[in-house]
Amino acid sequence: MSKKNHQEAVNEEESRRSRKEVLIAKKEAEQTRGIRIAVGIVASLILLIVLIALVNELFISPNREVATVEDENITLSEFQDRVEYERTQRIIFLESQLEAFGNDVGVVQQYASQWIVDLLPQSSDEFGETVLEQMVAETLIEQAAVEFGIEVSDTDVDEAIGAEFGYYGGGLPTPVPAAKDTVVPTPSLTPIPTAVITEVLPTATSMPDPTDGPEPTPFPTATPVSEEAFQAEFAEFFQDYQDYGVSEERYREGIYARLLREQVMDALAVEQELPTEAEHANFFVIAASDEAEAGDIVNSIEADSYLPVWNEIRSRPFDPESTSTAIAAELLQRTQDDLFETFGDGVASAAFDLDVDTPSELITAVGQDGTQQYFIIMVSGREVLDLAESALQAQKEEALLAYLEEMRESNAAVSDFWRGRVPTVPVLDSKFLAQPTPTAEIILPEATVEP
Repeated sequence: MSKKNHQEAVNEEESRRSRKEVLIAKKEAEQTRGIRIAVGIVASLILLIVLIALVNELFISPNREVATVEDENITLSEFQDRVEYERTQRIIFLESQLEAFGNDVGVVQQYASQWIVDLLPQSSDEFGETVLEQMVAETLIEQAAVEFGIEVSDTDVDEAIGAEFGYYGGGLPTPVPAAKDTVVPTPSLTPIPTAVITEVLPTATSMPDPTDGPEPTPFPTATPVSEEAFQAEFAEFFQDYQDYGVSEERYREGIYARLLREQVMDALAVEQELPTEAEHANFFVIAASDEAEAGDIVNSIEADSYLPVWNEIRSRPFDPESTSTAIAAELLQRTQDDLFETFGDGVASAAFDLDVDTPSELITAVGQDGTQQYFIIMVSGREVLDLAESALQAQKEEALLAYLEEMRESNAAVSDFWRGRVPTVPVLDSKFLAQPTPTAEIILPEATVEP
């Protein structure tokens, strides 16, 4: 009987243990299920966030506007494409310059330093801002072209590309109109000679009769560039762009924008009636960088007159041991804008305000480096002449920039969405960042004197 009771107790204990294990297992299963659900929810949220980010970056962001010009938008994708194209142009230019200078990277760094800086990763935002402003300006120019009734056709683009390679449809370029006949003024004084030969030394032999030299070689006759030669040269040139994935259509868009800009500038020049001629001044000038010496020159002019002092300084022979800083020159046919850019407002104003043949007072000009220069001028005459082509072009550029600035303030809005999204490809080759090779110091042997 006791054995039976013991067995029943054992069975009851095992039954209780089994029920406990079942409860524990059930509880663990429920916990595991809860963890799996939580992990699944978190993973789903992460996946959803990733998908949203991908959709945003691949489909939504590229189509978001980074600038609006009236009713035209510049999207992020258009901006990024333009940045890559501008980087490509600069890299191709730097490569061509490196080849032209015999692979001397130091020379390229000296003359194209800004282009190299533009392509550095740390300059991406600054470069991107420049490109975006250029795109806004081009959009404003396109809108201005519509108002002026200006159109640039595919034929115009073809002719412009051909002209860059000397191709004019198999012919020669249209001759440039001959300039108007203008009298070129001559210097008013002949410098005083520094030495006079007073005697002639006799020679034992007479001078031989001169012999006729060879006939001068005539200049080569211009030969029209054939279409085949042009196509071959253009294909070789454009291969560099193709290597960077630039299409010919993209290249033509750049030519189109340039032609449109030029025609809008011409239209603004006509509309604003920009002057094609201006008053030019001819004058003598004495300059010195030492104030005391300049004061002495003023005293000499007051004691004598301007021209003898000018001629004396102008006729001085070169003396490497001289401490004088004075120089004298005669400047001919200079506009007031030219003089302002070269000498500053003092000389520019005096050249057009002074009476003819009247010396100026001492004029002080401060250079960009902070140094002072002193001038005494005397106007010899003024005349109205046609402006140089460079001056006309500068006027047009100034008129266009003023027009674009005015239109941008009222018609353009730029966002900051592009910041941090400026492409840094294609990448500039590291050879352009290398330190230039120092020039070896050449030590000449000491000169020896033979007896």
